[in-house]
Amino acid sequence: MTGEGGRNLGGAAELSYEDVEAGDWFETPRRTVSADMIDAFAALTGDRFEIHMDETAARRHGFAGRVAHGLLVLSLVDGLKNQAEARFRAIASLGWDFRFERPVLAGDAIRARIAVAGKRVTRKPDRGILTLRFAVANQNGDIVQSGDNRLMVYRR
Repeated sequence: MTGEGGRNLGGAAELSYEDVEAGDWFETPRRTVSADMIDAFAALTGDRFEIHMDETAARRHGFAGRVAHGLLVLSLVDGLKNQAEARFRAIASLGWDFRFERPVLAGDAIRARIAVAGKRVTRKPDRGILTLRFAVANQNGDIVQSGDNRLMVYRR
């Protein structure tokens, strides 16, 4: 996963609204999704649909193995965003518009390329809103999830 246009923000921390422009991008660290994570997410949420919990059932539904919950992967991606070298002076997430494009299986390693897709000021002079575009890939480079996150951040 590489950037297309814009600046690579890797290594920049504590980014304010004015520090970024549309097209700027960075990549997150990689994280392996384990069966234990799937089990813990199922215990926390109560979502025990069989493709998440049972290898045989997942195969019966046409998957190569146990499938991680889409929302588990999205949650991990949000955590990876906050662990990246480039970090925003964030106030709050305002919403997600995400697509689950391919299954993430137990044992897959994910990482995200995050690009600034847009920005706008708010009525409060100390805040702005960034639209961040995510492309989440597995260890093979296949895009498994993609979408946008609206993030309220501090201005300088």
